[in-house]
Amino acid sequence: MNLIVDVGNTYIKLAVFEQSKLLHVMRVTKENVLETLEKVFHDFPEVSKAIISSVGNFPDTALQLLQNKLELLQLTKDTLVPFVNKYATPKTLGVDRIALVSAAAIQFPKKNVLIVDVGSCITYDFLTAENNYLGGGISPGLQMRYKALHTFTANLPLLSPTLPANTIGDTTEKAIHSGVFLGVVNEIDGFIGFYREKYPDFIIILTGGDAHLLRDSLKNSIFAIPNFLLEGLDHILEHNT
Repeated sequence: MNLIVDVGNTYIKLAVFEQSKLLHVMRVTKENVLETLEKVFHDFPEVSKAIISSVGNFPDTALQLLQNKLELLQLTKDTLVPFVNKYATPKTLGVDRIALVSAAAIQFPKKNVLIVDVGSCITYDFLTAENNYLGGGISPGLQMRYKALHTFTANLPLLSPTLPANTIGDTTEKAIHSGVFLGVVNEIDGFIGFYREKYPDFIIILTGGDAHLLRDSLKNSIFAIPNFLLEGLDHILEHNT
């Protein structure tokens, strides 16, 4: 069994895989990750390997526990991955994007794939049928757009993401919801259209924390895979075993 540790800016995701099948996943804070890890070891004693991917801060005590208990792989820019990295600055490529592209390389071989991850930021990553990762794009996520409207204006309120009932917002709050959501939806559909000009045929993967809010609003046919990043980390761990 494999333990996957995905350290984000706010939360930490822990997942257990067996032969590429996701058995268990949970989201915890830095404050309770140590006791949660102990529970994972108790509930899944057959876990023998782990991978950690971090874009945030992971407690030293938790890292030491993983190193003592398991064969641990820490994902870095130098880790072996199942695709050819054509990014012009590979050392700056985030480990989260590396994991997503790895999942695409293993699960959709010999296919052009566009991965759209809608989280704190919205990232676009393109993998060709020849298994070459070309790069993509990065833009503000839903929460970031709401916060920007509030932070950089004098009077606009800070709202939580809410799917708008109508296209035309007839109050300030409804107008914000409409503007943010329709802006994101049209951005994603626009990106897909730009890529289609060069690659007429490709698979679209939608993933990330806000995927459930957006998937039904997009015009294009997509695969919504909520745990795609965790699956990619599991693939990388197996690729390095």
